[in-house]
Amino acid sequence: MSERTNPITPQGFASLRAEYEQLFAVERPKVVEIVSWAAGNGDRSENGDYIYGRQRLREIDRKLGRLSKQMKFAKVIDPSHQDDRSQVYFGSTVVLADEDDNQRSVTIVGDDEADATAGRIGWNSPLAKALRGARLGDLRTVQLPSGPKEWEIVGISYPD
Repeated sequence: MSERTNPITPQGFASLRAEYEQLFAVERPKVVEIVSWAAGNGDRSENGDYIYGRQRLREIDRKLGRLSKQMKFAKVIDPSHQDDRSQVYFGSTVVLADEDDNQRSVTIVGDDEADATAGRIGWNSPLAKALRGARLGDLRTVQLPSGPKEWEIVGISYPD
């Protein structure tokens, strides 16, 4: 992850924080207790609880480090406070229509909270970059692996 400011919605930041707290305050102490108990049972080379517990502890610590870094560089932006709602900015929900008039709705969120299956695309994704600053009726072309695709902006909304 590059060391840059990363926009994120308040809900996305709360989700990162909750995951961090769950790992740090609940899961990690449980695993430490298991490893501690297993270490007291003697030969550690054949002790599955000890070996797999230490492995799980390393996984948790790596994830805590990653979450900590994400939160450190996060810039919480509340899209409900957007003044100019006529253009596509961070946090907007955009309704797009392709040349066959198939419609698709996407919400532009932080890269750390993107989930394409739920219609949330990352701020730095090719589609989000193409949509930035667009207004109703604008046409935007996005380069996809299958070739360029043109979308028309048919709706822009922000949370209240």
